[in-house]
Amino acid sequence: MNFNHLTLIVSDLPRSLAFYRALGLVPIVHEAPRYARFIFPDGDATLSIEVTGAPALPPRAQLYFECEDLDQRVQQLRAAGLVFTQLPTDMPYLWREARLADPDGHDVRLYRAGRNRLDPPWKLRPEQVPG
Repeated sequence: MNFNHLTLIVSDLPRSLAFYRALGLVPIVHEAPRYARFIFPDGDATLSIEVTGAPALPPRAQLYFECEDLDQRVQQLRAAGLVFTQLPTDMPYLWREARLADPDGHDVRLYRAGRNRLDPPWKLRPEQVPG
């Protein structure tokens, strides 16, 4: 199984389109006024955004985008006008992470984890995997 994509419900397509383009995602589908889909600059995962017209709910998603050049990327994004709630910080779970919110308040985290993303010191061994 391979992860394909995630769709975020947004309130304003042009505003969200501009935000995710500023992060470096590349639009591959644009069906104004309700839908757009992006591919990431590395790999083949995609993210879509959709205006459904449903009543706004509090944002619930946390999106993690891995960046090998995290500190430089954050500097570039700040220079382009994006506002971070946390600049790159070494976290207790061994990731270096910066945080910002998309226009609808979804929590966006840019991080660098290296081998700790898939192989942290506390990773389960095969005999520890539940049922």
